[in-house]
Amino acid sequence: MAERDPLTEDQVREHLARWDGWSGDTRRISKTYQLDYYTSITVINEMAETAQRLQHHPDVDLRWQTLTFSITTYTAGAVVTALDFNLVAELERITAAHGATTAP
Repeated sequence: MAERDPLTEDQVREHLARWDGWSGDTRRISKTYQLDYYTSITVINEMAETAQRLQHHPDVDLRWQTLTFSITTYTAGAVVTALDFNLVAELERITAAHGATTAP
């Protein structure tokens, strides 16, 4: 299976089960982190470098105490692919390094 091939509902569910706080379906996955605003800016900057390297860019929503990443593979027709979960792994690494927790 190629990195940008759409995942089935079961495959998405299986991948989501591996990651705390991530949810979604075959069209989009997302997670909201609890993180202060200024640290979120640092996380976004680090994420941007990773996204550029992967050539895969999440949608970002920054609020006062939360940071949400929403991911779909637009180049595959706005569906969830293995590439999305590669990005999840990188986001989890980056956010953990800055003390982010899953928002309630």
